[in-house]
Amino acid sequence: MFKISILLFILIFASFSSLADVDQTRPATDANIFGHILDAQTGEHIPFINILVEGTTIGAITDVTGHYKLTNLPAGQLVLVVKGMGFETYRKTVNAEANRTLIIDLKVTSTAIALDEIVLTASPTARGFRYQPDKVFLGERLQRRAEASFGEMLNGEPGLAMRSLGSAPARPVIRGLDGDRILVLQNGERMGDISGTSADHSISLDPMAASRIEVVRGPASLLYGSSALGGVVNLITNDIPEDFMAGISGVVSFQGASVNDMGAGFGRFTHGNDSWAASARVSYRNAGDINTPIGDITGTGLNQFDGSLGFGFKGQNGAGGFSVSHTNQEFGLPVGMDHPGKEKNIVLDRQALHGRWNFQRTGFFDRGTLRLNLSRMHQDEVETELEDGISETKIPLYFGKVGLSSSAIFQHRPVGLFDRGAFGLNIHAHEKEVGGEEAFTPGERRFAVGAFTFQEVPLSHVFRIQAGIRLDLQHTTALANHIFSNINKSRFALNYSGSVGLNYRPVQGLEIGAQFARSHRNPTITELFADGPHLGAGTFEIGDAGLEDEIGNGGDLFVRYQMGEVQLELAAFVNHFHNFIVFTPTGDTDVSSGFPVFKYIEGEARLMGGEFSFAWDPQGGFNMGVNFDYVDGRRLDNGGENLPFIPPFRYRLNLEYDFGWGWIGGTVNGAATQNKVATDELPTAGYNLLSMQAGYRLNAAGRHVLILSADNLLNTRYLDHLSRIENRNLLMPGRNITLVYRWFF
Repeated sequence: MFKISILLFILIFASFSSLADVDQTRPATDANIFGHILDAQTGEHIPFINILVEGTTIGAITDVTGHYKLTNLPAGQLVLVVKGMGFETYRKTVNAEANRTLIIDLKVTSTAIALDEIVLTASPTARGFRYQPDKVFLGERLQRRAEASFGEMLNGEPGLAMRSLGSAPARPVIRGLDGDRILVLQNGERMGDISGTSADHSISLDPMAASRIEVVRGPASLLYGSSALGGVVNLITNDIPEDFMAGISGVVSFQGASVNDMGAGFGRFTHGNDSWAASARVSYRNAGDINTPIGDITGTGLNQFDGSLGFGFKGQNGAGGFSVSHTNQEFGLPVGMDHPGKEKNIVLDRQALHGRWNFQRTGFFDRGTLRLNLSRMHQDEVETELEDGISETKIPLYFGKVGLSSSAIFQHRPVGLFDRGAFGLNIHAHEKEVGGEEAFTPGERRFAVGAFTFQEVPLSHVFRIQAGIRLDLQHTTALANHIFSNINKSRFALNYSGSVGLNYRPVQGLEIGAQFARSHRNPTITELFADGPHLGAGTFEIGDAGLEDEIGNGGDLFVRYQMGEVQLELAAFVNHFHNFIVFTPTGDTDVSSGFPVFKYIEGEARLMGGEFSFAWDPQGGFNMGVNFDYVDGRRLDNGGENLPFIPPFRYRLNLEYDFGWGWIGGTVNGAATQNKVATDELPTAGYNLLSMQAGYRLNAAGRHVLILSADNLLNTRYLDHLSRIENRNLLMPGRNITLVYRWFF
């Protein structure tokens, strides 16, 4: 019924669009102008930038695609003014004619200081001052990443790798930290899936649904609570419309890939006026097995449907809305070459209700945000085995989860020494059922509440400090099932996180930031009580009920410089952990399942490393970029043994020429040999991958973008050190040709 509702909603939008086209043929007395606002250097769409008609009160804000509409304009000569943070004010004189609609794209130039690109995930006050490395992906930069998962989309960015078990369950790894230590959020709240618990679980959202991705490298426990030791990836979908332009706008996209015979389609449609807007999005993706230079990886196909309906509104003192979404995924997991006739599949179904309210008022607390996410998820791990010509299917393991994630953030006005600051409250609760004959853990009921404050003190016009503290209370109860029928365990924790940050901007274009933070993470039910084979991950897992809370103390330092044609950033970090929980290979094999045995062991650990990125954008359309990253992870309690699943030293070089109407470029992604491995962990050889990409832009009845790319162009054979496939005996994907078409209107 949900899928049918979305399709009906889209048909209604299409009808509105047809009516709008008919209306344009009728006599009119006013002029209209619409188009896109673009970055003059990169050609990317610029979202959320202001455009107004000089001398009037007529104006608009571009939507997430950089599209604007100005309607009911007086005829005659008008001056359009574009203003936005990080861009020079731009003016263009146009002649508006009655009974005529003009299509005008406007190109604006970025200023020398582009340091105020605000990553909302890193700052509750949106002041634009950075205290740890962060990055945002949006516009055309995001559109070029036509991958089947968010792990694949972000892999290769400075500090970001991916754990690999096929396309669908690929998940981001930040600075060597994975799983529950990395929070993947949807619109600022926990998604309610189980992607952080194991390598065979996927993020329950199609990548085409994200209109903006924000990444914070380093501890983010201050704002998001327990477990955000390594960082945050925030997927922003705009299912709740924030733009209230009259009429219809949207995007339609199609993409195909050769490496797994993938085909995918996506549509987002928004209709609104000055006070409300409604939206719908729908996507479908289907793919077969991944092809490598020596053959297919059997069991890596996927089939996915994703959709939502949303409504947004605004009043005199605020704006908000709600959305409902549905995700259905079915994907295979590689079983390795030693298991012919056997298939493993994950079938996931998730529904979610999102709500948001942003308000303004008079008084000391003059701004605020309320967010809510309610979710329900069910996942089956299905095993099919062919023996003597007879196929037998069973569900030896399943998960069911209902969850609540909600935040309230109240900003206060500057007072005394303090700039704008914030107080916040987070609530996170879930109940997870684990069942089936191969349930290797009990279920879980968890309730957590956290309160925090975030304050900034400007010491001068170039130097400021930030400080914050957070208190977290968490209660966890193990829920019995037929495997763990006698379990009666609960755990209560009261802990704190804190940070102190520095931001220094001594000269134009230079920004230096540092943060020192204390963070903590409570062990998961899996880490505490696992005892048995995990079908999807292909491991036999053994937990330890005596594990203590992880405590992390660390520091981040970055230097960012941007002046004219040159941009560079250097970041370094060191994190020291007490009671660090390591998913450790023992070297043994479980006789009954045939899976390698892993234990959850705690100890003292240190991770350190850094990232470097350099970009050169001279005049004429040519640009070049270089970046490196490195992580060293060691246990300090047993003589400095290497931690498992640490990414190797990696590098990237890209060259591109932009013609304005299109672009062409190439990229080399490389990794060094990783021989700093844990006991019983296999090393991996280094590699270099060549990729090429070309794109074409056409502005006619909207904006059309066509992208052709070739990844691993030389069909190089290589292994990913973060692969979770048994014994890493299967190669990574071979040559892949991808074609993407997007139409913004």
